[in-house]
Amino acid sequence: MCACFPFRADLQPNPMNGLLTRFLLQMRTWAVTILGTAAVLLPALASPTTSWAEGGQRLVTAWSSALQAIPQGAQLPALYSAPKVAGRTIRQIIYPTLDASIARLHVSNAFSREPLVIREISIGPSAAGAALQANGAVRVSFAGRSSLTLAPGAEIDSDPVNIAISKGSPYAISLYVGAQQRLVAWHRIASQVNYISTPGNHVADVSGTAYEKRITQYAWLTALSVVAPSANVIAALGDSITDGMRSSVNRNQRWPDALARRFATTNTQQTAVINLGISGNRLLSDSPCYGEALVKRLDRDLIHQTGVTSVILLIGINDINFAAMPARQGLDCDFPHTAPTPNDLINGYRRVIAAVHQAGMRLFLATLTPASLPTPREAMRQTVNQWIRLGELSDGVIDFDAALRDPASPSRLRLAYDSGDHIHPSDAGYAAMANAVPLATVRRTP
Repeated sequence: MCACFPFRADLQPNPMNGLLTRFLLQMRTWAVTILGTAAVLLPALASPTTSWAEGGQRLVTAWSSALQAIPQGAQLPALYSAPKVAGRTIRQIIYPTLDASIARLHVSNAFSREPLVIREISIGPSAAGAALQANGAVRVSFAGRSSLTLAPGAEIDSDPVNIAISKGSPYAISLYVGAQQRLVAWHRIASQVNYISTPGNHVADVSGTAYEKRITQYAWLTALSVVAPSANVIAALGDSITDGMRSSVNRNQRWPDALARRFATTNTQQTAVINLGISGNRLLSDSPCYGEALVKRLDRDLIHQTGVTSVILLIGINDINFAAMPARQGLDCDFPHTAPTPNDLINGYRRVIAAVHQAGMRLFLATLTPASLPTPREAMRQTVNQWIRLGELSDGVIDFDAALRDPASPSRLRLAYDSGDHIHPSDAGYAAMANAVPLATVRRTP
C-alpha cells in the first residue's frame, strides 16, 4: 500500500477565461495526444517564444534542462547505460527560480525514433528524497487529456495548472510511462538525485517508498514555465562548467544556481536563471556522449525557451582539449577529434551571437577558465580569451577566467576554487563565478 495524495479540484488545469486553446497551440513540432484508442493530431502552429500576453498573462521559463542522445550499442560502459523505465514512474526533482501561481511543463521526445507514451503526469511540492508533500500535487494534462503519445522528435507544452511555485523550493514531476518505453535521451549530469519506481503507476505515491532506484539524470522534461508578467530570464549556456560538474549533489551549487540566489536577494523585479549546460559539450563538434555541437543545438535548447532576455555563454575548452585526446576502441566519447584553430572558435562565437541577437536576446560572452593545459593548448585558450575580452559583437564580457585563476600561476585554478581535477571549480569556485556576474548589466526589463 502506498500513501497516496488526493488531487485537489482547485488545482486542476485552469481554462483561463477561454485562453486554454491558445496555450495548447504553443507547440514546436507535430504531436499526438491519445485518449483510449482515439488519436488527435495536433500541429505546431505557434512558437513557444511567443509571450502569452492576453489578459496580462506572460509565460517565462523558470527552470530548464538540455537533452543529449544516449549512446546506443552493446556492452556500453555503465555510465552510458540507460536505466529500465518501461511501465514505471520516473520522479524528477527540480528547483524553479521564480515565484508564481500558474505553471506548465515542456516535454520533449528529442533524439528518439519511437513515440513517448506518458500515461499520467503530475507536479507537486517535494518533501525529503522521493516523498511528496501531502495534498499539494496537481495532475498535468495535454489538450485536456491525462495521457499523451508524443511522436519521435516532437515536443509539447502541457496545459496550464494552478499551483503555488516558490523560487528555490523543490518540486517533484512524476511521469508514468508506457509498458514498452525506453530511455534514449537524457540530461546526463543532473547533480540531482531523481527516482525510478518499481513497475506500475506510482504518480500518487506520497511516501516515495515505491521509488527504489536512484539516478542522477533528467529525462523528457526540459522546462517549467510560469506566468510572471514582469520577470527577466537569464540563460546560462555552455559545457560542464555551466552544468555544474563536480559540484555537490542535491545542493544546487552550480554557478547558475548561485547567480539565481544573488538575484533572489535583490529587491528588484523577479529574475530567473535557467541552466542549458551539457557536460562535455563543444562549440563546433558533436559527440556520441556529450550532445550536439552548441551551434547546432542552439535553436532547440535556447531560442525556443520562453521569456529569455539575456544569455551568458561559456564554451570552448572542450574544443581545445578533445583534439589531443587519444582515440578509444568501442565508445569514443571524444570523437571526432577535431582540431579547431582560434579563428574557428571565434567564428563559432560570431555565429552564436548573431543567432541570439536575431532572436531578440542579448549575449554576454564569458572567458574560458583555467584548466592546467599544456603550453600549446594554454596559448590557444589565451588567444581566444584575448578576443573575447575585446567585446566584439557581444553585449558584454563576463571574466570568469579572472575570477578563478591563481594570480601566481594564471593557467591554473586557485586552490580553493579547484574541485580536484584542475578543470572544474569547487562549490566555492562556482560561487566566485556567480559573484563575477554584474547583476544590473545582465538584467533587462522585458
